[in-house]
Amino acid sequence: MNPPKNPSPDDIKATLGLRSGMRRWAGRRLWWWAAAILAVAALAFFFLGSGNDAQAPRYQTTEARKGDLTVTVSATGTLAPTNEVEVGSEVSGTIEEVDVDVNDRVKKGQLLASLDTSRQRDAVAKARATLAAADATVQQKRATVAQAKATLARYRQVAELSGGKVPSRQELDIAAADVQRAIADEASAAASVMQARAALRAEETTLSKAYIHSPIDGVVLTRKVDPGQTVAATMQTPVLFSLAEDLSKMELQVDVDEADVGNVKDGQSAVFTVDAWPNRKYQARVTRVSFGSQTTDKVVSYLTTLQVDNQDLSLRPGMTATAEITTVELKDVLLVPNAALRFSPAETATAARKSGGLLSAMMPRPPMQPQKKLAREKKEGSQRVWVLQNGQAVPMDVTVGYTNGSQTQVSGGDLRAGMQVITDALSTARP
Repeated sequence: MNPPKNPSPDDIKATLGLRSGMRRWAGRRLWWWAAAILAVAALAFFFLGSGNDAQAPRYQTTEARKGDLTVTVSATGTLAPTNEVEVGSEVSGTIEEVDVDVNDRVKKGQLLASLDTSRQRDAVAKARATLAAADATVQQKRATVAQAKATLARYRQVAELSGGKVPSRQELDIAAADVQRAIADEASAAASVMQARAALRAEETTLSKAYIHSPIDGVVLTRKVDPGQTVAATMQTPVLFSLAEDLSKMELQVDVDEADVGNVKDGQSAVFTVDAWPNRKYQARVTRVSFGSQTTDKVVSYLTTLQVDNQDLSLRPGMTATAEITTVELKDVLLVPNAALRFSPAETATAARKSGGLLSAMMPRPPMQPQKKLAREKKEGSQRVWVLQNGQAVPMDVTVGYTNGSQTQVSGGDLRAGMQVITDALSTARP
């Protein structure tokens, strides 16, 4: 029988089961390395892909469309009657009676108020007496003329009968001069009569002006006097009443800015609102655009008058109104948003690069592919919009027309209704 051999290290490891454990450990370690490599590859792909996505711009677009365009000009002003008359007194005195009040309707010639007329009546009586005295003087002068003419006629008859011996030549000349003098005195007396009659008419006119009548058919807007109040009309005519001729037709006087006045013309339609009726829109029409300017706080404007229908009398003089004057109305024209005319891909690309973040800047990226040269020189007198075609921003030159502040009329070029015009660039950087 052979003696037993000494066990080798491999036999010992096999006996203890250590060889299979090491193999399992080596296998696990390989799987860990493989998982780590896959994770690194996934991270690299994620960051490299995100870098490419960040450089690929995304755009906000709006469809170019056919539609109607209305351009308006805004202006603010106040309402006023078409004809407002201020009634005053041309004579001084004390108000004796007031016959109307505010909001009363009056007719032309209707008595509004009267002053104390005692002084004017005395002046009229004095003027009449002066006229009567002048009339009497005229009668006396006429009698003197008749007497002088009779004396001259008798002298001439006697001279004819006496053969020129009597009366003397001197007496005949004196009688003829007396006739001429009497005729001149009669004419002077007649002139005095005319003067006295004119003075009487003046006093009667002054008396009539003590009675204040309405010059128009209308409505009393304001009343500024009461009985017993003294009116002094020495330097200027005091205003006693304000009358509006017809409140069913009114005027809206607005201030149009100098930048808009070139588009405002007679006959254009408008709508306006007032604070008293905020949910109601009133119709108006431009009747006059003033050539003369007015400056308020260094702002130049032009007074523009609009005719307003006020049959229901809901509008009142002095109300503040905000008007929208329609200057242009276009039907079925090609429209793009104003943001499309302001968009420029060069500016948005710069902003996108700045928004990539620190991690994006540190990660490696594949070399940029050369892009197709899309830009071309812009035609003189035109503007450019960018259209999204196959994911690319394509420039198109257009001719712009009228704008309402949000939409602009365009024409010319290759732009058609239904194309997607770019209005802005969307950021693609991840947080």
